[in-house]
Amino acid sequence: MIIEATVPGLLTDCTNGRARFAIEADTLQGAIDRLFSDYPLLKRHVYTETGGVRKHVMLCYNDRNVAWLDQLDIPLREGDMLHVMQLVSGG
Repeated sequence: MIIEATVPGLLTDCTNGRARFAIEADTLQGAIDRLFSDYPLLKRHVYTETGGVRKHVMLCYNDRNVAWLDQLDIPLREGDMLHVMQLVSGG
């Protein structure tokens, strides 16, 4: 299955200048693995050195934070999307 992935403009230097692109995988976990395999610099901006998602980053599968999912071995369907989002904090 081919799904669309998006990254915020501030991270497009990690994805060859692209904010939207296609990823081919069978499962959500496969899509996440493929995303960071294709764009290893992006992985350094998303994950900490210990493997956790950074504090101001969120990975979303369609409209859900992947951190809230019980598993990532979800079969992908047409129209699914994977988003890397940067969160804003401060006042």
